[in-house]
Amino acid sequence: MTIQEHVSLQPYNTFGIDANARYFVEIRTEEELVALCKGDFLKDKNLLILGGGSNMLFTQDFDGIVIKNSIQGFDTKHAGETIYVTAGAGMVWHELVLKTLENGINGLENLSLIPGTVGAAPVQNIGAYGVELKDLFFELKAIEIDSGEVKTFLHEECAFDYRYSVFKGPLKGKYIISSVTLKLHTSIEVNTSYGAINSTLNEWNIANPTPKEVSDAVIHIRQSKLPDPAKVGNAGSFFKNPVITKKQYDLLKSEFETIPGYPQPNNRVKVPAAWLIDQNGWKGKTLGNIGVNPKQPLVLVNYGGGKGAELKELAYSILDSVKERFGIELEPEVNII
Repeated sequence: MTIQEHVSLQPYNTFGIDANARYFVEIRTEEELVALCKGDFLKDKNLLILGGGSNMLFTQDFDGIVIKNSIQGFDTKHAGETIYVTAGAGMVWHELVLKTLENGINGLENLSLIPGTVGAAPVQNIGAYGVELKDLFFELKAIEIDSGEVKTFLHEECAFDYRYSVFKGPLKGKYIISSVTLKLHTSIEVNTSYGAINSTLNEWNIANPTPKEVSDAVIHIRQSKLPDPAKVGNAGSFFKNPVITKKQYDLLKSEFETIPGYPQPNNRVKVPAAWLIDQNGWKGKTLGNIGVNPKQPLVLVNYGGGKGAELKELAYSILDSVKERFGIELEPEVNII
């Protein structure tokens, strides 16, 4: 474990923004992480925990210490058709999905190709195509930054909600996740309730898909909509889908007949942020070296040489336009640093 000074973060964020960290350290084991937290170096310093850098927008240099979580590991415990899979927090999420499928373990197929690492998955409660991390979560281990103590968090302690967990709320900045355990299975059960998956499988003439075929369909859909960060800088969906009251939705529906909505608990409705943004003409808009993806308006892109501050300004211009026209306040899904 080596603490470096004045390190460029450009290779560590999928937007490809050139920003510098005052200090940088890469952690490869839980023991290293415990030692770092129990030492004195972190005291009185700003901390930033970095996984895959796929949910970060740097608008300036970071005057503190960036901890790159690269803890690996993959372990399974069988209990009949149930399999508990434990993965290191620094493992690439999609690599975990593929590894489970290769081992005949099902459940993660709908979450294929989501960028980021395993440790970020419960923090964000990642989700896609009808499945959320909370549906599969069993427990996680995390190190308390102030004490270096290792704590296990069970499902009910994580307070999962839409793109939210306790680690984005009251425990934000207090713990660093070292491993995550998921409750998966070996039975051939797949979730194809999301329309795009069914459409793709029908195009492929697959009537009874395997989990691997569902994964392939999800990968195909995502690749058709989202640019590859290795080619075009982006962080996937920049905005959350807003959830509004049924009353507010009905009022909007009376004015905007084509506005889509998906019923949620407690008499609420989820409205696709992409539709709202598209209606305001942002889709495909280019401003110098940055812009809005022409296929998916949720995605802001850095075509090369763009600045984080420019992307932030674009994001808030989009937010303002949506609020002005629809009365809906969009919320960024990406962490703006």
